[in-house]
Amino acid sequence: MAQTVLHTAASRGGADHGWLKSYHTFSFASYYNPERVNFGALRVLNDDAVDGGRGFGEHPHDNMEIISIPLSGSLEHKDSMGNIGTIEPGEIQVMSAGTGIYHTEYNKNKDQTVKFLQIWVFPNKRNVEPRYDQVKIDTPEKPNTLVQILSPNPEDAGVWIHQDAWFNLGKLEKGSLIAYSLQKKGNGAYIFVLEGDIEINGQPLSTRDGFGIWDTDNFTIEASADAEFLIMDVPMEF
Repeated sequence: MAQTVLHTAASRGGADHGWLKSYHTFSFASYYNPERVNFGALRVLNDDAVDGGRGFGEHPHDNMEIISIPLSGSLEHKDSMGNIGTIEPGEIQVMSAGTGIYHTEYNKNKDQTVKFLQIWVFPNKRNVEPRYDQVKIDTPEKPNTLVQILSPNPEDAGVWIHQDAWFNLGKLEKGSLIAYSLQKKGNGAYIFVLEGDIEINGQPLSTRDGFGIWDTDNFTIEASADAEFLIMDVPMEF
């Protein structure tokens, strides 16, 4: 029988730094919940909003796969590998921190808030050479479809990471249903609702709710209102 966990939007940890408003699905910084440290290899799922012209100063990372998905606005990135660029909605960014990197992230626009998801995944290889990539993704223009945006395979669509993980963006019209099959035995899926209302195997979810499911091969997602969501298919043991 499938195992599940529900994390409602209201139950997330939060931080309001004035220029930064952040919601933490899993324990992060000053928010700590021993029952919400990770979901398998998924370590961090932060829902961030950064005021115009503000951002994160230079800080280090190592041995973590770090994924950023902009939802609105423009996020400027600089790192110790010499990469300088801006990511916007319709793009995805990945850093394999490996042996160690430093980077900064800033809101490029002074008159607009930038909103983005920052996601950390534990790697399956430690101390790799740091790597950066940024690509355009095919967002689900057609309803009732899934679009893969991340995988372990460099030749696949989207970005790749050092982990047997697959991310898909989904878009469903009200009343539509889609089936999802887990990519690998031993993986589970964590679904994060970006907007709208869905049901997964009968469990209702609304905007910014998260739902984990494992010990199953597949599950169904049905939209009770037009909805967009992110499926993160990750190893439960790593």
